[in-house]
Amino acid sequence: MARSLVSTTSRRSLLAGVAALGALGAAGCSRVASASDTPGGDLLERLRAQGVVRLGIAGEIPFGYIDTDGRLTGEAPELAKAVFKRLGVDRVQPVPTEFGSLIPGLNSQQFDVVAAGMYVNPERCEQVVFADPDYQMLDSFIVRKGNPLGLRDYRDVVARKARFATGTGYAEIDYAVGAGYDEGDILVVPDQVAGLNAVEAGRVDVFAGTAVTVREVVKKSRKAEATKPFAPLVDGKPHVDGGAFAFRASETRLRDAFNRELRALKKSGELLRILRPFGFTEAEMTDLTAKELCGP
Repeated sequence: MARSLVSTTSRRSLLAGVAALGALGAAGCSRVASASDTPGGDLLERLRAQGVVRLGIAGEIPFGYIDTDGRLTGEAPELAKAVFKRLGVDRVQPVPTEFGSLIPGLNSQQFDVVAAGMYVNPERCEQVVFADPDYQMLDSFIVRKGNPLGLRDYRDVVARKARFATGTGYAEIDYAVGAGYDEGDILVVPDQVAGLNAVEAGRVDVFAGTAVTVREVVKKSRKAEATKPFAPLVDGKPHVDGGAFAFRASETRLRDAFNRELRALKKSGELLRILRPFGFTEAEMTDLTAKELCGP
């Protein structure tokens, strides 16, 4: 994810803790051990011996970031702490990077796993192996209070000739273009905060993002609101995205162990408890599998 279905650029810019992010990045820049020749990999055993797993994060709220107190948090790091503890690895260490560098960094062994809420799509599945999604996600719009243009999906944006904005590398660019919007007319801004500001200032009519980020960013706005979440159309069919942890292609044993613990957390309801503080709801819980999203 960049969340874009085709792009590998940054999904959204860093929103908080920039200084702390850099400091922790320096602490976590050492490379991990070389890949194993063992079928399915032996990374889990090595992580247990080391007592720490290095997480590739991209400084993105609410998925994985350093907060203003310098602490690693976000839905993916908090889930990683829970899963890896169950797997016998007590500590997690962040390795901050640009979103577009997550998969290259993983495959060059700069960290052990991508923990950044990365969307699973066929392009990425050719480069890494994914755990099953820990959340699913619909889209939503930021619009002015009362939604004066009646914008409910991308087809409405096109039909009403609305001034449209979304974020750098967002999948929403592809969804809007797929609905018939001219890509050259899209205002691309750094993140959802900039999108909210653009709507409030009247520079655009609508900003598109994930339902969870849109829902959170408009909470304190007096001028804007979030539309009801909806599934964008891909090839004429409603499409639901799913975000997951990514592993090197050789490390299927670690991926499988991670999936077993993830399923247990889903079954017990613990997964929702972990993700809820970051704006996730029951609607974002999912039984989607990586196989479904990777395609044939």
